[in-house]
Amino acid sequence: MTDKKNFFLKYKETIIYSISLAFLLLLLKWLELRFIIFDYSFEIYVGLIAIIFTAFGIWLALKLTKPKIETIVVEKEVYVNRNESFVLNISLVSQLELSKREMEILNLLAEGHSNQEIAAKLFVSLSTVKTHIQNLFEKLDVRRRTQAIEKAKRLNLIP
Repeated sequence: MTDKKNFFLKYKETIIYSISLAFLLLLLKWLELRFIIFDYSFEIYVGLIAIIFTAFGIWLALKLTKPKIETIVVEKEVYVNRNESFVLNISLVSQLELSKREMEILNLLAEGHSNQEIAAKLFVSLSTVKTHIQNLFEKLDVRRRTQAIEKAKRLNLIP
């Protein structure tokens, strides 16, 4: 305790001088800031309003352009053993009442052909191809081409 007291007594003038300088510096900075705010108050307010509206505009743009539905792509690996010979499930073909033309179209779908290409290969109209594909979807109980191909492969209707 006496060491601290001796330290303060020894450097009393220096400590008082330092504290008074710090106080005066703080007072001068406060006055300088006050005069700047009075001299440029309009510009400061306009600048603050501009910053607020810019931030609000960016936030609103991000909210409005964000998609409402998030699309998730799921990829799955399909292992196909090409060494096995394909055997058509004839009983299932007759059970589902698939015609020869529907089987041809199913094979062409599996090869990745579009409706237009299938119509050109089979020398039929585009509406005929669409009708056959719709019949295939109903018989296989699917809604999309990829589902039809996947289900047909599982049921051994196509290689």
